[in-house]
Amino acid sequence: MSDAPGRAGIRGWARDLVLGVRFAVTGGRRGWTRTALTSFGVGLGVALLLVAAAIPHAVENREGRKGDRTVNTANSEKLSAGSFLFAQANTSFRGDMITGTVFRPTGNGRTDLPPGLAALPGPGEMAVSPALADLLASSDGALLKERLPYRVTAGIGEHGLAGPGELLYYAGSGTLTRASADGEADGFGQYAAGNPIAGVLLLIVVIAFVALLLPVAVFIGTAVRFGGDQRDRRLAALRLVGTDRAMTSRIAAGEALCGALLGLVVGAGLFVLARRFAGEVILWDVTVYPFDLVPSPMLSLLILIAVPVAAIAVSLFAMRGVSVEPLGLVRNSAPHPRKLWWRLLLPLVGFVLLLTAATATTLVGSETIQIALGATLMLVGVTALLPWLVETVVARLDGGPVAWQLAVRRLQLTSGTASRAVSGIVVAAAGAIALQMLFGSVQGDYTFTTGVDTSRAQLQMKTDTRDGSAASELVTSYQRTTGVDRAIGLTEGLIERPGPKRGEEKGHPFSRITVADCPSLRMLVKLSSCKDGDAFIVDEPAHLRTFAYVPRPGEQVKLVRTDETGKPGANAAVWRLPATAREVKSIVSPVGEMTAGVLVTPSAIDAAQLPRPMARIMVKLDPGVKDAAEHVRNTAARLDPLTSVTSLESTETDKQFASIRSGLFAGAAATMALIAASLLVSTLEQLHERKRLLSILVAFGTRRSTLSWSVLWQTAIPIALGLALAVVGGVGLGLTLLMMTGTAVADWWVFLPITGVGAALILLVTLISMPPLWRLMRPDGLRSE
Repeated sequence: MSDAPGRAGIRGWARDLVLGVRFAVTGGRRGWTRTALTSFGVGLGVALLLVAAAIPHAVENREGRKGDRTVNTANSEKLSAGSFLFAQANTSFRGDMITGTVFRPTGNGRTDLPPGLAALPGPGEMAVSPALADLLASSDGALLKERLPYRVTAGIGEHGLAGPGELLYYAGSGTLTRASADGEADGFGQYAAGNPIAGVLLLIVVIAFVALLLPVAVFIGTAVRFGGDQRDRRLAALRLVGTDRAMTSRIAAGEALCGALLGLVVGAGLFVLARRFAGEVILWDVTVYPFDLVPSPMLSLLILIAVPVAAIAVSLFAMRGVSVEPLGLVRNSAPHPRKLWWRLLLPLVGFVLLLTAATATTLVGSETIQIALGATLMLVGVTALLPWLVETVVARLDGGPVAWQLAVRRLQLTSGTASRAVSGIVVAAAGAIALQMLFGSVQGDYTFTTGVDTSRAQLQMKTDTRDGSAASELVTSYQRTTGVDRAIGLTEGLIERPGPKRGEEKGHPFSRITVADCPSLRMLVKLSSCKDGDAFIVDEPAHLRTFAYVPRPGEQVKLVRTDETGKPGANAAVWRLPATAREVKSIVSPVGEMTAGVLVTPSAIDAAQLPRPMARIMVKLDPGVKDAAEHVRNTAARLDPLTSVTSLESTETDKQFASIRSGLFAGAAATMALIAASLLVSTLEQLHERKRLLSILVAFGTRRSTLSWSVLWQTAIPIALGLALAVVGGVGLGLTLLMMTGTAVADWWVFLPITGVGAALILLVTLISMPPLWRLMRPDGLRSE
């Protein structure tokens, strides 16, 4: 050989790597099977990495299309000839959000169009997204059709939608006024500046990326080491014909390189296949178009380089502890005990890196990299401890049933293979436990109590009316709606003192007047008695007063009229507050608010005198009626398509926090799917390696059930130890993250469901691997080629 042993130049490296590649693809059926398993395993990981690399582009495209269709109100003071009125008419149908906008042109020029439309819908017409069109055409959409009283005349194109599953419509109106509209504009394309992510939320994002992508890297490292037993026998033969140890290691690296390169091709193919069907997948109400999933060129290049390099590095690292001799294999002799010190050093260094970043209130630049590196080292350290733990524990196991002894003996001989097979579960479980601890402890800062009493009302409707009499008619309409148990109706207007204003009244001279029957008023204020004709004044301490103007009993007030622009008008009616009006104290209403101002029963005032009041109806639904909420929304749309319908919830979650949580769930689902597939591939690879041994055992009279139980124990022992290690490592990382955020542990038992999912996953994979196991135990496994 031209190169000195162990000191090959570039040409020597290239020659040996190419030779390893040739062995990988010319090893007969068994060689091809091993290479196929390796390339498929690497391909799964590469596909998920490509999906992760495409997420930034997909998010940017979705947000860009949303921004392009947002009404631009920046020039509302100087509108062009193509101006229009607009109003949001969003609704919800069986938990799905439907986004709608109503338009009415007001200028004499050509009106600008939102993206995806060829023409603005005329009065009574609407353009709908494909998903909404399918919903309306289905049997489930019959109830929704009643709520959208428009004729579908057009569809919305892809460039006007955030995703293929979005439910969106644009409608035209001939009755929309400036008072009922949300505003007037002349174009689209207003980008709202996004709020920067808070330090704690950014910390969650960083840890989530580490926890979700690290199992992918671990699995790729495991996949390139498939077929270890056959590889060692082949390398021993090479040593017999004259190769030195360094050359043997490089040839082994070449075989791993072949699997990695083919894995890149397989991964790209799987990504293209997944991308094709991406539009049909809905994860936590998020959909993307296939053309959105374009991996970042820089990240793609990094994957293209890192996977082959990692394959070579992992193979060379594995060969450092192997002494392949011409006449023997290292696996036939007792292996050296695994070193513990460096395995403990990794999480210790990660812990120090995380703690030194604990004072950062916002994460930018090097701090983000430091935290990502620290979390990675802690999780990698947990994974690195697993082989040592398995080796140490199984070395002390002895006795028991035959199946148990077969499993233990196999683990004592080759515990590294079993440890590698479950390392992905360990790192994923540890990362998930840490994230759940962090989520559980900080979610209180991003989840707010609204004060809503959902036992008294589940929906609230608000709409502007022409006068008080029209407002009172709405309550009757809702009360008669299918699925309504009780409707609380309030008619709310404004009053002010006639004549000059006093002191503090000059800044805010109005007070509120609320008209409702006695049962409804009892939901707002504390009443000892109430009958129709009574009037009440809410008594509030001066420092808690909502309105500066507080009328007194018997005092004249002016019922404020508003014109089409919503501003107070001149010709307001005068009404005298009854002298019998009593002062009462406000209580928390069903929607969590405190009432202020004047409250009167219907007979105390002529409702028709109230100029343009707002009708507010709170509805308690009948739980025994299916789609009760949908019937109420239909009534609201029939009475006024622009009615604001709000679902009352006792808690509210910060939008950024909710978005990150949804993204984490979607990523966790993809990672768990990869882990399940990787475990199955690893199990099949191990069974294929032991095909001849299994057939020999059966031929000598070993029961198939005994061998099946031995395979189960071989998986269960490393998994049990791995999950225990994941709990310790995950809780340790979680506590470190909580120290960084200065929060306390909210739940010490968050690891139970995560370990349960891991155990169930192992059981599922084991059951799926049973049929191939039984086929491998047939006598034809004794044949040699």
